[in-house]
Amino acid sequence: MKIGITGGAGFIGGHVADELEARGHEPVIFDHLGRSTSGHKVMLGDVRDDVAMAELAAHTDGIIHLAACLGTQETIRNPRPAAKTNVEGGLNFLEAITQYDIPGVYIGVGNHWMNNSYSISKTTIERFTDMFNRERGTRCNVVRLVNAYGPRQSVAPPFGPAKVRKITPAFVCRALTGQPIEIYGDGQQVSDMVHVTDGAKALVTALEKAAAGTVLDRVVEVGPAEHRTVNEVAQQVIQAAATLGFPAVPLIHLPMRPGEIPGATVTADTSTLPLVDMSADTLVPLETGIPDVVAWYTQHWLPSYQAGAA
Repeated sequence: MKIGITGGAGFIGGHVADELEARGHEPVIFDHLGRSTSGHKVMLGDVRDDVAMAELAAHTDGIIHLAACLGTQETIRNPRPAAKTNVEGGLNFLEAITQYDIPGVYIGVGNHWMNNSYSISKTTIERFTDMFNRERGTRCNVVRLVNAYGPRQSVAPPFGPAKVRKITPAFVCRALTGQPIEIYGDGQQVSDMVHVTDGAKALVTALEKAAAGTVLDRVVEVGPAEHRTVNEVAQQVIQAAATLGFPAVPLIHLPMRPGEIPGATVTADTSTLPLVDMSADTLVPLETGIPDVVAWYTQHWLPSYQAGAA
């Protein structure tokens, strides 16, 4: 099948494209700037443009909708970009796959119950998806990932140009440059991690099931059965860096970011994983995934950062 990926130039999108190709499908990256980090075919377009989204549906056999305006604290002061991109763009996606009767997958968020601009706007489309499936015969499955991590994730200032700070690259970049790892709050909150390749597998399987006519009766949640605090994730990063010869760095705690809840628990319902032919015990464990990611940043990010700082 030829599968469109909105947001296909992003971190998760690139891995979804790789997974599609590995299964014999043809990925089509849908991006408003015409970018592709994976070297696959690109279609220029914006999810906020209903005509462009309809064109994507007209030229593909299915769509995985990943594109979104990201950010928790970043969207609090001005929620309109998140609402326009995530809600209007999500509706354009649903209308497009309905019009051309093709399968779709929508990516949700692990902290769907939090009242911040990102979570509210993303979860709104989960509810619309249920309505479209029931009332208009759409074939669309929903997959929620907890915090995705892995190679190729973009880096935010002061280490890179990304607009949104993500936990793993933020921790790894500090560990590799000898700077204290910054943690919002006391670090006892649970924000579970899932390797991006596991997330990609779930998303592609959900698309294949929708194509076969199976509309899942529940949202699939992808994350581990064993939960870790943010402090524990940071210690995993420090230990992984130490095995590569980097000195251990301390942890420092900052005030909680706007839009987040102290002591929150963001986990996945692993009983939903069999819906996409997966189980918690087959996921990449943090003890393996974090060292691999630290090694990737050591090889692919650190030399260019050091060269720029010289």
